[in-house]
This record gives sequence, C-alpha cells and structure tokens, in this order.
Amino acid sequence: MMVTAFTGFLTTVMLVGGLNQSAIDEVKSGKRTEARVSWWGFDPEDSTSSIQDAINSGAKRVIIEDMGRPWVVTPLLAASDQELVFEKGVVLQAKKGEFKGSTASLLSVVNKRNVTITGYGATFRMHRDDYAKPPYTKAEWRNTLQIKGCSNVKVSGLTMAESGGDGIYLGAGSAGVTNKNIHILDVLLEDHHRQGISIITAENLLIENTITRNTSGTAPMAGIDFEPNHAREKLVNCVLRNCVSENNQGSGYLFYLPNLSAKSEPISIRLENCVARGSNRTSLSFVNGEGRGQGPVAGTVEFIDCDFSGGNGPAVRLSRKPTTGAKVCFVRCRLKPDEGEPNVPTILLQSGVGDQGDFGGVHFEDCVIEDPQQRPVIKYQDAAGDLKLVDVSGRFRVRSGEKESSLEITPDWLDKLHPGNRFKRFPKYETAKTEFIPLETRGNVSTFAHQPWNQRRWGTLVLYAQRGSDVKLTLSHLQVGSNKGQPIVVKATAPGGETLSVGEVPFQSEASLSFVAPETGLYRIPIQCGLNKFQLLSSNVPALFGGEKGRMWFIHSRGDLYFYVPAGTKAFGVKVFGEGTESVGAAILNPKGTKVWENSAITVPEQYVGAPASGEGEIWTLRISKPASGTMEDYFVELQGIPPWIATDPSSLLRPSP
Repeated sequence: MMVTAFTGFLTTVMLVGGLNQSAIDEVKSGKRTEARVSWWGFDPEDSTSSIQDAINSGAKRVIIEDMGRPWVVTPLLAASDQELVFEKGVVLQAKKGEFKGSTASLLSVVNKRNVTITGYGATFRMHRDDYAKPPYTKAEWRNTLQIKGCSNVKVSGLTMAESGGDGIYLGAGSAGVTNKNIHILDVLLEDHHRQGISIITAENLLIENTITRNTSGTAPMAGIDFEPNHAREKLVNCVLRNCVSENNQGSGYLFYLPNLSAKSEPISIRLENCVARGSNRTSLSFVNGEGRGQGPVAGTVEFIDCDFSGGNGPAVRLSRKPTTGAKVCFVRCRLKPDEGEPNVPTILLQSGVGDQGDFGGVHFEDCVIEDPQQRPVIKYQDAAGDLKLVDVSGRFRVRSGEKESSLEITPDWLDKLHPGNRFKRFPKYETAKTEFIPLETRGNVSTFAHQPWNQRRWGTLVLYAQRGSDVKLTLSHLQVGSNKGQPIVVKATAPGGETLSVGEVPFQSEASLSFVAPETGLYRIPIQCGLNKFQLLSSNVPALFGGEKGRMWFIHSRGDLYFYVPAGTKAFGVKVFGEGTESVGAAILNPKGTKVWENSAITVPEQYVGAPASGEGEIWTLRISKPASGTMEDYFVELQGIPPWIATDPSSLLRPSP
C-alpha cells in the first residue's frame, strides 16, 4: 500500500511496512536532520533493525511513532549528538526469548555524549519474570536503560517497567569514566527486579519528579541506590528533587558507600523534598563504611524538607558512620517509623563488627518525629562493642497524637543512650616509627614452620629480610563456597617504599614466589582475594600476619597463634569476635603456657586485657578452637597496644630493636 502525504511543497512517500528509501537517503546525505523510524519499516515481530538503523543514520532527531502495537526489539545502542523521541502511546518492548546475556539491556547509552531521550506517555517494558528461570542464567543487570561513561544525557517522561535488573543503571564507562551532567526528569520506574535506579558513579546528576516503586526480586531491591563499586568512582554534586520511593522490598533510598575511601573524591549528595512512603523495608538506609582500611570517604550528604515515613522498620537507619566520614545532615525532615513494631526506634544507629572509628558526624535540624506509640527516638546498636557516640547533635519536635514535645541531643543524653566504651582503649602502636629485628637469630634457615592458616578476603603479610637476600615464600589461593576467583597479583612494598613485583597465585592453586631484597627491614605484602581465602605455606625469612590497619580476618582455622609483647609494655589488649552470628572459641596463654583467659563461644567482640609478668619481652599465645555453641566460619582478631602482628611459628616473631 502506498500513501502520498503533502507538507507544503514537499512530497513524502510513505511505504507502510516497508522502506521509505528516498527519506532515508535524505537523512544520510544530511538534507534531513529529523528521521522517523517507520521509514525503515515496522515489523510487529522484531523491529530492532529499523530502530537501530534510524539511530545509526546520523539524524539529530529520531522519532519513534505510535504504530498501535509495541516496537518489539532486542538490545539497542544509542548514538552521540542525538535526540530520541518516543511519542505518546509508544511501547518499546523486549523481545520474548531474547536478552540471554547477563548484561543485555533494552537501551544502552555507553561512552556517548549529548543524548536526549524523551517519552511522555511512552513505556519501556521487559519481561522480568522470564529472566528468573531457565533457560536464562541468573543475573542482575538486564536493565531497561543503562548509561555508562556518558556526558550530557537527559531522560524525561518515560515509564520503565519489569526489567531483570534496574530501571536505570548509571555505571562507569571505558577505563572507569564517570557519568557527567545527567538529568532524569518525570520518569516512573516500577516492578524492577533489583533497583529502580542504581547510581554507581556520577558527577553533576539531577533527578527530578521521579517515582520508583514496587521493586522486588534481587537484593538490595531499593527504590534509588547510591552504590559505587570502586574507590575511583564518584558521587559528586548529585541532587534528587521532588522524588517519591514507595513499596519497595528494600530501602526507599539506599546509600552504600564502603567501597569509597579517604582516597576517593569527597561525595556531595543532596535530597530536596523527597518522599519515602508505603511498605519500603526502611525509608532511608545510609552505610558509610571505613574505606576497607584506607579511611572513610569524606564529603556531605544533606536531606532537606524530606518525608521518611511508613516502611517496615526505622524511618532512618545510619550504619558504620565514623566521625571522620562524610557529614550527614537532616533539615526540616518528617520522620515516622513503622507503626506496627513497638520496639522499633525512629532512628537506628549501628556500628559494624570490626569498625575502628567512633560513630558520629550526624546532625538533625528542626526535624519532626511523628510516633503515636512514644517509642525511643534513637537506638544505638554497637556491633563493634566499644565505639562511642560522638558528634551526633540536633533538635526534634516529637508529636504523639495531640501532644508535642521537644528533644535536644546533648552529650549527656548520648551517654545515657550508650554508656560508651566498655572495653579498655589503647593508643595505636606506631610500627612506622619503630625499627624491628627478628626475635631469634637462626643463621641460614631453609624454611620457617608455618601452619596453613586461612586468611579471608584481604590481609597483609609482614616479612623481615636482609639486603641482598633471596626471599622465598609459598602461597595458596583457595575457594570459599562457590565463589569465583581471579589470580592474586602479589607485590611487596620495601622498607623505603619501593614496590616490587613478586608474581601471581592462580585461583585454587599454590605458587612459589621470590624476590631479592633491595634493603634490610620490613617488607609488606598486601593480599586481595575477593570472597575467597589464602594461606602462607612457607617462607625462608620471618613472616607474620599483619594487623596494622586493625582487625585480621580469618576463616575456619584452629590452633595456636603467637604474638610478642615488648619489654616495658604496661598493658595490652586482644580482641576476638565472629562475623555476624558466627562464633569462635578463644583462649589466652601466658609465656609459661598457663591459660589466663578463655571464652568458649564468642560472637560479639570480647576483649582480654593483660600485662606482662616481667619487664622483659614475652611470647604469648592465642589459642583458637571450635566454639562450644554456634557455627564457626569467619572470625576476627585484633591486637591492641603492642605490635599488631601474629605468627603461626613463634620463631617468625619480631621485636623492636634496642
């Protein structure tokens, strides 16, 4: 069928269901800057090539018309310097049986610039339930729209529904390039499998008048989630304005920042007049973290005139929030916890197992709490066991029915909320300012008698070597559960700071490594093995597990560990604890082998405080055993007030040089 249409003096021939080659040629020649996808044809079974060819045509503006039926497609790729206009009534629909790849998304904008996607009254739709069963493999990244490493992108007016991952994913592009100048306006995101919006890295991000709702399926199932994967990624000048998050199985708004560190660019995030309501698990959840041993990320996060209410728990949950981390401020916010839980506070503060810094850096200004049950305003759960609440301040109006009272957070009020440190605190032992030498002089030793002890995820080996010596060690890299792994790249840092390439340890294997020591002193070898574990099997020089950054993380291993208490030490501490609900048994033996402390089932942190029996340096023993109750898997050890090094062979121990 051929239809002739007249627009002024220009005659256009439209071939319904076929090509309009003359119009296509004019687009490709540059005579036309606006194109209609129907010129490339419409196939109700699969119109991928028509839309993709229109995008690739070079047109500045591409219009996707309402054909009365969905545009059924496989994954599409956007182009730079282009506007995509989805007319009212258009449905861009994922083709059934396709999108088998784990990252197959409906529309991807990757490493592009100057892209506008407009669709008031239009819908992007996938088939989320299909992707959760065979023949599909489980994945979290089949998104309706992914934007990675782009600049100057605006998305407005669209409804996005039923992805196998996120409604919108803002991730890093090639070489980790962040997204810059992204504007999301008037968008509805519903029924997604993982998140409404995931913000991995962004600079100059504005999200306005956007609704995220009914997210469920794969954790964390948040409405909007700020969650960088690497310390190099950014959350800079990110603003959410007039947004609503409702009825998500996860948090309405989630901030998960442990992967950022003090070396990351400071964050700057602001939510203005945003609402969390309905049956979100928690209206707002904020996790700062401590930067995986590098210190917490700095910056500011502000919540201005927001309403965090409803949900199935506290209105606000702030976790792992050290005083040196990003500052969090609530101004004129309305907070209302779950009415059905009488023991749930309005605001829950939590430290994490193994956290080092006191909790703080939080301020509330002119906020209103609405709670007819008159429950606690704030509750503090101190999983670390010895962290104080400091630098938490503010003033509230508390409404309970017809009654209204005021509450001011003061240091005295915080002390009553949490009595403070129940453990003895020790100043950090400054290893960098001390010269160490082997405890024993053993001459030409071919190997030290290390026991195969499992360190989990990360750790540091500390070796002592003489200048010019050929240092040899054997490491193994083992699987935990069904976790996948990559080879461990092993590098050593010399006493003067020089980095030495040592080799690799293949996954599920062992490797013998060596290097020549350029100077005499301590060599530190940091190890990262993902979710798995590694072992030191042998060395020809003294070698220890290092805890200079705090806790040492072990898994499954039992037996004796040795540590050195230097001469002149007045007191020292040993802290032991399991991970989560996991448990561990522990005992301390003095230099004579006498057991001076024991706890047969430790889950939350427990501390032994001891003092040497003499003025001389002493070797003490930490005996790890199967717990009397509970499951033994991951556990942590921290030495306080003494050199933070542990050995499975006491002859590997080091002492301060006289």
